[in-house]
Amino acid sequence: MIRARVVGTGNYLPEKILTNKDMEVLCDTTDEWIQQRTGIKQRHVAAPDEATSDLCTRAAENALKDAGIAAGDVDAVICCTLTPDYMFPSTGSVVQAKLGADNAAALDINAACSGFLYGLATANAYIQSGLYKTVVVTAGELVSNRIIYKNRDTGVLFGDGAGAVVLRAEEGERGVLSMYLGSDGKSADMLIMHKGGSKVPPKPDNVLDIFTIQMKGQELFKRAVVKFPEACQKAFDSTGLTIDDVALFVPHQANGRILEAAAQRMGLPTEKLYMNIDRVANIVAGSIPIALHHAREDGRIKDGDIVLLASFGAGVTWGSSLIRW
Repeated sequence: MIRARVVGTGNYLPEKILTNKDMEVLCDTTDEWIQQRTGIKQRHVAAPDEATSDLCTRAAENALKDAGIAAGDVDAVICCTLTPDYMFPSTGSVVQAKLGADNAAALDINAACSGFLYGLATANAYIQSGLYKTVVVTAGELVSNRIIYKNRDTGVLFGDGAGAVVLRAEEGERGVLSMYLGSDGKSADMLIMHKGGSKVPPKPDNVLDIFTIQMKGQELFKRAVVKFPEACQKAFDSTGLTIDDVALFVPHQANGRILEAAAQRMGLPTEKLYMNIDRVANIVAGSIPIALHHAREDGRIKDGDIVLLASFGAGVTWGSSLIRW
């Protein structure tokens, strides 16, 4: 059968690094507190002249180079982000132009931390339907120019960067084996930025607190620890595979404690859990593709391996996928 095979990966992380020691100057926190609660040691910060489209374009360029595919051969560009360049046009259209993918359709997807999996599912559907043969899914965030660092609970969590994959229609057993997506909009207030949209538009009297993120951390932790295993089981249900078949689990890098607790709940050996949150923090939609590329660079993914992806984030949303590399 025709599958969407991952034929290239790439990422881009800005040069500037903000360590936990730097964060001690910006808010009431310590390096020890951040590491114990999140597993984060540092995060990358975009340059003043960089936009989300720049990060996503660089990641997509690197993925296309890895795949050996020219931009002109791309049929669609899917950009997953909650920090777009503009209200409109889509950041995907901006990335398409910067890539020189003149023959490609382009669109944005915003599913917060689950954005990449929603983008992967969309690309997989395009390919399996026969509509497109080659799709770039790029996912990235530029959070540093809108985060309020003095708010310790959220200010220490996020970093800037982007990752990308190139998917191509191929016959055989390698590629995306299953996709599962879920959402519970009734719990949207667990993690939300209330101001700045059409509900509470920007005004002179709220511009200073427009980027305040409200997060119910303990509730999110409890839901995530349960939803990660549930979402992963959904990915297995349609394939006949089990957790024992997984060579590597690459989850959204939200919190080291959540990931370790979820892996333990699933009965997954620690050595099969991939984490890079210590190096890059939480890059929201960009988290999984960046981790995938790092895992390849670290020699953790080989041809034929079964790789499990899973996410949980604002919305609340979640998802999972099994890929045979």
